[in-house]
Amino acid sequence: MSPQKENNVKEEVAALNLGNKIRNLRKQRALTLQEVSDLTGLSKPLLSQIENNLAAPPIATLIKISTALGVKIGHFFRDHEMGDRIVVVKKHERYSVKKLFHHKNESTVGYRWESLAYSMVGKQMEPFVVKIEPRKEDELLYNDHKGEEFHFVMNGVVEFRTAEQIHLLEKGDSIYFDSSIPHALRGIDGIAKSLIVIFSSK
Repeated sequence: MSPQKENNVKEEVAALNLGNKIRNLRKQRALTLQEVSDLTGLSKPLLSQIENNLAAPPIATLIKISTALGVKIGHFFRDHEMGDRIVVVKKHERYSVKKLFHHKNESTVGYRWESLAYSMVGKQMEPFVVKIEPRKEDELLYNDHKGEEFHFVMNGVVEFRTAEQIHLLEKGDSIYFDSSIPHALRGIDGIAKSLIVIFSSK
């Protein structure tokens, strides 16, 4: 990643201020970084990078953090508590962030995700629009978390992988799966766009 592109990503992460929200909630829960690391299986250095807005957590990582802290991931996208049972998010109001890889052998942005219903309180599903970039097979990252996922391909071709299966999903195709199964995504022949809905019970 060029220095300019990396700076742009870091600016996006800082603007969303996920790190500060995570740190504040962790301190409210009287938890140390080590305790959150033990609860999530994520390393202390990675958690520190996230809290300092140096790395943007992918959706699966954010779910692990939010579960450890006892909230839904939508908590991190609200500026204040709202009691509305019906919420509308205009296109220009979406929270959007690129994933900044935080492993030493990774140097490219893998996808951009936009939260579509961040202002709804107490919801049991999280809808996102995700732009998925192409990557090499040996660069794929497998994620897993509690719950279920539904993916609907809006544009392009998405390769969905588990340890046992590979599925090529084209525009209009969909897949629903148990998200505790480690899974990875990549765009084929260019950037693909999917609607992803993550379901989790209270």
